[in-house]
Amino acid sequence: MNRTEFIIATAIILFVAFVMGWFANWLVHRVTRVRQSDVADLDRMSQELHEAEETRDQAITYLQQREAELTNQLTQTEAELAAAMDGLRAARQDAEELRTQQG
Repeated sequence: MNRTEFIIATAIILFVAFVMGWFANWLVHRVTRVRQSDVADLDRMSQELHEAEETRDQAITYLQQREAELTNQLTQTEAELAAAMDGLRAARQDAEELRTQQG
C-alpha cells in the first residue's frame, strides 16, 4: 500500500465515520424530539389539573361551611330538646304535686 492508497483509504474511513455519526445524531434527535401535539396534551392536562384542584378547593370550602351550619343547627336543636325536657320534667312535678294535694 503506497502513500496515495493510504490517504484515500483513511479519507474513506473518516468519511464513513462522519456519515455514521451524522446519521446516529439525526436518529437520536428524531427519536427524542418532543412533538408539538405532546406539548399541547401536556398543556391541556395541566389546565385540567388546575381546574380540578380549584373545584376540589371549592368543594372543601362548601363542605366546611355546611358542616359548621349543621353543627350550629345540632347545637340549637340539642338546646331546644334540653329546654323541652326541663319543661316536661317541671310539668310532671307540678302534676305530681297536684295529685298529692288532691289525694
